[in-house]
Amino acid sequence: MTATIALVDDDRNILTSVSIALQTEGFLTRLYSDGETALKALVDNPCDLAILDIKMPQMDGLELLRRLREKSQVPVIFLTSKDDELDEALGLAMGADDYIAKPFSQRLLIARIRAILRRAELSAAPDDGEAEVQGPLERGRLLMDPARHRVSWNGHPVTLTVTEFLILETLAQRPGIVKTRNQLMDAAYQDDIYVDDRTIDSHIKRVRRKFREVDEAFDSIETLYGAGYRFAEE
Repeated sequence: MTATIALVDDDRNILTSVSIALQTEGFLTRLYSDGETALKALVDNPCDLAILDIKMPQMDGLELLRRLREKSQVPVIFLTSKDDELDEALGLAMGADDYIAKPFSQRLLIARIRAILRRAELSAAPDDGEAEVQGPLERGRLLMDPARHRVSWNGHPVTLTVTEFLILETLAQRPGIVKTRNQLMDAAYQDDIYVDDRTIDSHIKRVRRKFREVDEAFDSIETLYGAGYRFAEE
């Protein structure tokens, strides 16, 4: 099935050039030049992945992502200016799956898109009956269902992005065992895509925040300074 990619950027040159590159690779594209129009379209007519520019007038990419996450967990890649480190961190903390700094290689962007789409497919469904369906993972009050991409804590649903789900699943598979940032990167990112420590830290903060929305006392993801993270044994 052909994936549909939404591009949101107020720069028409970027919209055109990226759209042509994606269509050449076999993707369908939808183009939006402002956040308000894009938000309504993405909610009413979901796509497989969205690429958002951060710097846009009226509704910028961060606000678009914040409002989009209230209704959708569509994978999101941010396009940022090279020096916007704060914006990158905020975007990841708000639930973006990845970011790419401008100017960027279209080959790199396409590789990131394919990796995220592949993770989404693996998280959503098994391999056409060739492999057994992965059963639910239960760790105390945590219940994860990889086949349906569902998570709950003490019976309350928690909505995670694909990347957040994979990171949490990696930690929960072996409670009490410390996972380094590199191990979590390997679990959440494929195709030799490099992300730095801050990216993993931002995702962990986001996961904790989501769980604390249903349980203020949630503390099952522990930080081992200088070592990594672990899921606490109950």
